[in-house]
Amino acid sequence: MNLLTQIVALIRKDLLLEWRQRYAISGIFLYIMSSAMVVYLSFTEIKPMVWVSVFWIILLFASVNAVAKSFMQENPGRQLYYYTVASPQAVILAKMIYNIFLLLLLAAIGVGVFSLLIGNPIRKLPLFFGAVALGASSFSMCFTLISAIAAKAGRSATLMPILSFPIILPMLALLIQISKAAAIGIEDVNMTKDFSILLAMNVMLVALSFILFPFLWRD
Repeated sequence: MNLLTQIVALIRKDLLLEWRQRYAISGIFLYIMSSAMVVYLSFTEIKPMVWVSVFWIILLFASVNAVAKSFMQENPGRQLYYYTVASPQAVILAKMIYNIFLLLLLAAIGVGVFSLLIGNPIRKLPLFFGAVALGASSFSMCFTLISAIAAKAGRSATLMPILSFPIILPMLALLIQISKAAAIGIEDVNMTKDFSILLAMNVMLVALSFILFPFLWRD
């Protein structure tokens, strides 16, 4: 099979597994909705800056829980089977693409629940939605690679926050900066630069995955 066919087959497999284990994704949805409810009950009036910060914090933790199981849930026998039928590049790309769509769904639910319960103070919605889409992609690529490393290092859950913190912190700072500009409706000359930096970081993560994952997969 060529690379595209392998990726499609692996994404279909992940969708089937997710459907069979609906309790995992249901728990993440419950986390987002309950977090929004706590914010709603805690604040009589929430400022745009606080809205943006709380939204990204909730989405970050939801992303960790959603993506961490990418390789943690794969048993050694199943990984050996993948090794015989698919290339490592197809495996890591399929995981990244699937997690991007999963995090986009989580982000959409988060925005919807926040808007329904707390209101939506964002003045420039296209800019904010662009930041959300790019943020979901960034979180997916970062946590997918870290999940693969952690799975090959004895499935240690402590490696996820340790390895991802230096990468995710600058991403989160840029995303909050863009979202704040969208919330207050200002024209920031550095906006294009911030988007370019995020895109460059995503490209670097994909390149690192292509280089490193075959060695991880071979072990």
